Amino acid sequence: MSDMNGPTVRRVHHSGGDGRRLRMATVAALGSIALLLAACAGPTSSSSPSPSPSPRTDASAPKTSAKALDPAQAERLQRVWTPLLKAMDHPLQPNQVKVGLMDDAHINAANAGNGQFLVTTGLLEKANDDRLQAVLAHETAHEDLGHVAKAQALGTGLNIGMVILDQILPGSGALTPIAGQLILNKYSRNEEYAADKHGVELLRRIGKPKEQMIDALTWLTQVEGNSKGGFFATHPATGDRIEALRQMK
Repeated sequence: MSDMNGPTVRRVHHSGGDGRRLRMATVAALGSIALLLAACAGPTSSSSPSPSPSPRTDASAPKTSAKALDPAQAERLQRVWTPLLKAMDHPLQPNQVKVGLMDDAHINAANAGNGQFLVTTGLLEKANDDRLQAVLAHETAHEDLGHVAKAQALGTGLNIGMVILDQILPGSGALTPIAGQLILNKYSRNEEYAADKHGVELLRRIGKPKEQMIDALTWLTQVEGNSKGGFFATHPATGDRIEALRQMK
């Protein structure tokens, strides 16, 4: 992951079924050290004695490989994401956000807590700015609501391959991709609905309508609704979530 003057990105591809949590096990491109990341999950707080279920590996997910980040993509992440970070209930400065890049064609992103995020190349390549921002709003909402901090931690941290958002400069190509695979873990439906709702609130705070989130979820369904990988492999069924957003005042 890389440091940028903006949030560190991680993240999420929604998949069918009841609420699920995404965990990303990343493998450094030049080593065998695996890092377990919780998408919408993270270290257990002292008040949460119950461990989260053991994660399972999505055997059908293809292994990812390293790929150079287009400098324009680094600038795009800073531009699209920074307003959301400033709009949080607990705002994050760009230098507090770390982003890791997974070289995976699936559209996905995840929040690992403590300002740490993951995004896939598929998300950056296939989503337009509004859809990218909506997905990031959902992940940023998980961070703002402390969902990761309420879950049991897996792994040892996200130091390898991460970059600070505000240190990613246009043309630097500083956001280094990581090879790895997704590990899935059950998520609470309530947490996913809460992240959708708070994500919309964050978008509204920067002058965007709730329809931006609805459009992103609808698009994800159209693009990867039948896929076993990506966002829909780690998130609950989307139809009910879209309807809940439509009912949101």
